[in-house]
Amino acid sequence: MLYMVSVQNNKHHVCGGFLVSEDSVVTAAHCGGDELKYVRLGNQNLKSSRMKKIRVNSTCKPRDYVAPQSGNDIMLLQLSGKVYLNNRVKTIKFPTSEIILADNEICSVAGWGKDETHNVSHYLRVADVRIVNPKVCQMQWDNTLPPNVICAGGYQTNKGFCQGDSGGPLVCNRIAVGIVSFNRYRNCDYPDVPNIYTDISKYRQWLNTALEERRCSP
Repeated sequence: MLYMVSVQNNKHHVCGGFLVSEDSVVTAAHCGGDELKYVRLGNQNLKSSRMKKIRVNSTCKPRDYVAPQSGNDIMLLQLSGKVYLNNRVKTIKFPTSEIILADNEICSVAGWGKDETHNVSHYLRVADVRIVNPKVCQMQWDNTLPPNVICAGGYQTNKGFCQGDSGGPLVCNRIAVGIVSFNRYRNCDYPDVPNIYTDISKYRQWLNTALEERRCSP
């Protein structure tokens, strides 16, 4: 999990995120905007003095983003400087083409979100979650889901994400395929309906353009 970052405002952890280049982090659009000031990385303990702190230079969201439940819940953070990659900090790849995940495929999600006691964890926690069939997922959500999402965890299991985990990656076969987006009623007492992630493969062109041109494209 050396690619994991904590996205923070001036006071505390807000969301998770993940390093996709030496100076770029992907997170969820609903995590905020100009109030996001720093990312911290390089250690799994948020209280560690060994965590490196880097200022966020700019944020970029799809122009059509409104709310997580409407889709397009992805954001790119451009950092003020490059991160030195080493044995404590690494990048993670995202899909180069559209992906098809198998039903019940086991992936992982990580974050510093709330735990079973509903307290924010200072230590990075990781959970293995299974991919949920898209049709089953839509049915469980009463056909209210936006397009371009992945369903995993939270359903027929006690494993899933919680508030504070938003923006973190869903990782399958060492590739970041999804972004923690939303659950139902901010409820983390699982099992419940499936957890919802943004499907990164559907935004790869938008993401690549923003990374290559270093500007926010529509």
